[in-house]
Amino acid sequence: MSPRTEKQFKEIREEKKERILQTSLELFADKGYDNTSISQIAKNAGISKGLLYNYFESKEEVVITILNKGIDEILSIFDPNHDGILEPEELEFLIKEQFRILKKKRSFWRLYYQIALQGSVFKYVSEKIDQLYKPLMIILIDYFKKMGFKNPEMEVMIFMAILDGISLDYVMKPELIPLVNIEKELIERYCKTGKNS
Repeated sequence: MSPRTEKQFKEIREEKKERILQTSLELFADKGYDNTSISQIAKNAGISKGLLYNYFESKEEVVITILNKGIDEILSIFDPNHDGILEPEELEFLIKEQFRILKKKRSFWRLYYQIALQGSVFKYVSEKIDQLYKPLMIILIDYFKKMGFKNPEMEVMIFMAILDGISLDYVMKPELIPLVNIEKELIERYCKTGKNS
């Protein structure tokens, strides 16, 4: 058997790192961050505790990595062409992708809301969120202004509160939230030209 190449070692390392992150995400979402130990993560990931520390310095670093990856994914769907101007089809894409990701990654969102409500770890990613929040708000306000809403600043707050509320409700009781119908309603309300409120 020939020795592994540098590329193979890198692939193995990435695979193990992803396994640790996915295992941690599931444990954190099910048991809570504070109730999950590094030993449990290592055991469930099928690796030794010592090996886990080769990938992450602490449980805190693991959860911060998970949260940052999830936040980056959401931010990547906002203003896809990165021109600072939101068009109706881009907002429609954002709404559809938000709900697709919510359904596909319910464990991440369960963890996100748990951490956001606890605050002890959320402070490590809140700075990143705050840095990105203002530019996003400006883009959304400009969009709602262009779409003819009478009070675009308030409409942005309502829009964001709707997305947050739906996401939290879906995480708690997915069977009670008709995402498809809500998605259609939000697209009708916010993505159709000439809409006045």
